[in-house]
Amino acid sequence: MKIALENLTKIFPSRNKKSGEEVVAVNNFNFTIPDGKLIGLLGPSGCGKSTTLYMISGLQKPSSGKIFFGEDDVTELSTENRGIGLVFQNYALYPHLTVKQNILFPLQNLRGKDKMTKEAMLERAYEAAKLVQIDELMDRKPSELSGGQQQRVAIARALVKMPRVLLLDEPLSNLDARLRLQTREEIRRIQKETGITTVFVTHDQEEAMSISDMIVVMKLGVVQQIGEPQKVYDDPANLFVAKFLGTPPINVFSGKVEGGKLFIGADCVLDVPGVMNQEVIVGIRPEGFILDENGPMQCKPTNVEVMGRDVSIVSTSDASLNPLVRSIINADNNNVNIASGIVRYTLKPHKVFLFNKETEERIVIGEVK
Repeated sequence: MKIALENLTKIFPSRNKKSGEEVVAVNNFNFTIPDGKLIGLLGPSGCGKSTTLYMISGLQKPSSGKIFFGEDDVTELSTENRGIGLVFQNYALYPHLTVKQNILFPLQNLRGKDKMTKEAMLERAYEAAKLVQIDELMDRKPSELSGGQQQRVAIARALVKMPRVLLLDEPLSNLDARLRLQTREEIRRIQKETGITTVFVTHDQEEAMSISDMIVVMKLGVVQQIGEPQKVYDDPANLFVAKFLGTPPINVFSGKVEGGKLFIGADCVLDVPGVMNQEVIVGIRPEGFILDENGPMQCKPTNVEVMGRDVSIVSTSDASLNPLVRSIINADNNNVNIASGIVRYTLKPHKVFLFNKETEERIVIGEVK
């Protein structure tokens, strides 16, 4: 099911009656979600991602704009008539019902032509349970399940109605790290097997990038960038996107361009053809450093963190806008000498990004900006 959002806006009235200033939660959102894809809505708290999801679900009405499921305008349609499955952060399971009863509940509320026989409902419930691999837990109560198992019950309950669209609101945030990894892989598997168009809301960029076909990065209700996860990571539109994606986060420096050369502090670190002379903000991904005793960029190392296949060199720089600079080096090539007090690097050009100092928009190297 293709979902089209046209000029979607949500404005909440001010909580402060004296100021009367309205809160724009989502501002002029335009995007078409392709049929059968998993889309991640990504951003910090308060960016409008959950509000967008609730408007798609029908739980909140847009202040303006339109929502289409396929060719159908569902903007004014009630939640129960949109054909959606919705999974909340807190699972929202009925504690007094068994797993089987929780999954059956949406089917038992069907009326009219959609009403099903008990046999058909039971068959559908077991199909959904088997899909999320909890068919052996059907007689247990939620209190007898782990957090990951409870989340699977919530997903099965959403899938049992065979929805046109599956909506997930931060479904993994209550799980520990290992369960989050396992469950996000399960969500991706289930989505691929069912082919249901899925919208997944999260503030965890690693989560969104690992399972999404496309991500939508939001800030203060405004879409910052839309694209395939790797494409957005490799080609950020602005400083916010560059800083939000990546673990460890991108290193940020103050710099300047003079005569087609990029300077960080006194170091001339890179050729940047086509960029006019100006002060800039420089972003360097942690994996963008090559350890080189004759390299043009120098930092002051403070620590080396061994991470197995990689080594993280932690250092400082007077030009850094972050307290620390982190560079990820292959463990096989680790010959850094902290005692020397200086570590030198050559930079990978495709891992270096320039941003306008005032607007924080990307300056593309090779194009006149």
